[in-house]
Amino acid sequence: MYRKAIFFLIFSVIFFISCSILVGTVDIRSYFFPLLQSQPISSFPCAADPPLRVYMYDLPRRFNVGILNRRNLDQTPVTASTWPPWPRNSGLKRQHSVEYWMMGSLLHEGSGDGRDAVRVMDPENADAFFVPFFSSLSFNSHGRNMTDPATEVDHQLQIELMKFLSESKYWQRSKGRDHVIPMTHPNAFRFLRNQVNASIQIVVDFGRYPRAMSNLRKDVVAPYVHVVSSFVDDDPPDPYESRPTLLFFQGKTFRKDDGIIRVRLAKILGGYDDIHYERSAANEKSIKTSSQGMRSSKFCLHPAGDTPSSCRLFDAIVSHCVPVIVSDQIELPYEDEIDYSRFALFFSFEEALQPGYMVDKLRQFPKERWIEMWKQLKGISHHYEFQYPPKKEDAVNMLWRQVKHKLPGVKLTVHRSRRLKIQDWW
Repeated sequence: MYRKAIFFLIFSVIFFISCSILVGTVDIRSYFFPLLQSQPISSFPCAADPPLRVYMYDLPRRFNVGILNRRNLDQTPVTASTWPPWPRNSGLKRQHSVEYWMMGSLLHEGSGDGRDAVRVMDPENADAFFVPFFSSLSFNSHGRNMTDPATEVDHQLQIELMKFLSESKYWQRSKGRDHVIPMTHPNAFRFLRNQVNASIQIVVDFGRYPRAMSNLRKDVVAPYVHVVSSFVDDDPPDPYESRPTLLFFQGKTFRKDDGIIRVRLAKILGGYDDIHYERSAANEKSIKTSSQGMRSSKFCLHPAGDTPSSCRLFDAIVSHCVPVIVSDQIELPYEDEIDYSRFALFFSFEEALQPGYMVDKLRQFPKERWIEMWKQLKGISHHYEFQYPPKKEDAVNMLWRQVKHKLPGVKLTVHRSRRLKIQDWW
């Protein structure tokens, strides 16, 4: 009897402790592994979050990688074994190459560990649909002027693509709302963009589009693909003193729309010995000097370009140079997961154009706080790396996670649209 009583008591205690751990009232790690308590809760998942299931249409190569090499007339859909590397000498075309890396991540046949999206071959099993049309590269390659005869190639590709999609029952089923289409160049898909308004667009900002066409409710903000090399050995004894330049900017100063602020900033920031503000054309030489300048500067200026954002911000991040963002309407990637105020400074147009105001703020910025921001940049810069094969929590996996966040709203819209008898009152 005593043995049974003791056994029952031990069993009851173990059962109670197990239940407490499961519901979170007791954390056994705090007793046996106190050092683990500083780790974020996401480091100890109870169950892996399943990856997004994506069906990718098999489009002829002229819609995607065929634009990289127009001499190759092969039109069979690209596979993992025929996936071409991104050209080394692509210049600034690289900054709009998000479409390439997203497609590559779905083709990659390696281990699925850490991947936020996997390709499924049966569309009935898909959570979302990826349209592998390199619309940004098409714009950059097929004539950049609307009146240039070469732009007709870009126009025709868009016509063919929309015909293909309109005949897909999966496009028809949701009116394209669960379809993912990268459009990171401001002029991408310029001829027929109104026909994909409902889709999940991968953009870098919303600077040129009305709210009905692009908005945070349904679309995903992507980083530009950085064009400077990542700073991988940035570990000096005193990082603050190792960067003698206070503020760095190098790039085009004559831009459209909000970008006209660059000309005015050139006048305000001139004459300072520790501020580098240089007008420069985009080429391989300037990219190299810009990389060197960012690595030797405490702060890197990011004024608006033709649209509120530019590649310069992400060049600064991978150079671990604290970004100084001057833009009244900028939207930033992954902002539901990343707090940019922890590693970047923000100035309105009005503040930045006050003579001496921004410079005084930077001169008075505490060294200890700058070092903390520098550490934050080193800790998050991998989220802005596009690479093949993809790696856990790199840029392309972060983007797929953002797409996954949009899908509940997409499903809500699709389900409501199937029963509405009058125009939506919202």
